[in-house]
Amino acid sequence: MTGTPLGSVDDCVARALAVHARTQEARLGSSPGVATAAGSASVPVRTLIGVAGEPGGGKSTAAAALVEGLVRVGVRAVVVPMNGFHLAGSSLGRLGRLDRKGAIDTFDAGGYLSLLRRLRSRSTTVWAPEYVRGVEESIGGAIEVDPSVEVVVSEGNYLLAELAPWPDVRSAFDEVWFVDTPAGLRRRWLVARHVRFGMTPEAAAAWAAGPDEANARLVRTTRARADVVVDAGRLWPDA
Repeated sequence: MTGTPLGSVDDCVARALAVHARTQEARLGSSPGVATAAGSASVPVRTLIGVAGEPGGGKSTAAAALVEGLVRVGVRAVVVPMNGFHLAGSSLGRLGRLDRKGAIDTFDAGGYLSLLRRLRSRSTTVWAPEYVRGVEESIGGAIEVDPSVEVVVSEGNYLLAELAPWPDVRSAFDEVWFVDTPAGLRRRWLVARHVRFGMTPEAAAAWAAGPDEANARLVRTTRARADVVVDAGRLWPDA
């Protein structure tokens, strides 16, 4: 982990622009792209930035704010969340994991890794899945990443986890950031989100204290492997 925690959207955008410039220079050198398998043409590459953090900690909000900031300064960017790779409810039921949906083994990590590798090249449009809250299922081909997109920001709980194949996921990014959120604020946001998407307040509080907290404990252990921390308390001081 390096540098001072990022405490504003402007900080995040500045960091992302520096990562983008650095990775493009490193990957492209003086050429306009990277050689294709045939070696006859150049294909531009994308910058990939990961945003990790505990459940309910503001990862999605931070990723969206970062993309909006990049677009404002003229960089084409989109968010491609990890949660599009939730296993289907029917699969989780068959595997006996439905009561702890959101745990690290309830995602198609290999599928996510394959998508990240496909996203590196800007040679063609890539379609990514999107998780729909309320429906609580993923929809394939819902997020379009066309060749003009320069930066992909992908957020998820386990981007820094050590269980295979997550280290390969970590390596697929140019940088991975960790959103560090005060525990009380995170739990309040988490319960409110569960209620917003259909849980009773009692059920929301129980899920946040049970499966969500178990997942959060694992995610907290990965913080030190981030390239930089995003200080959610400073990013949203009035939350």
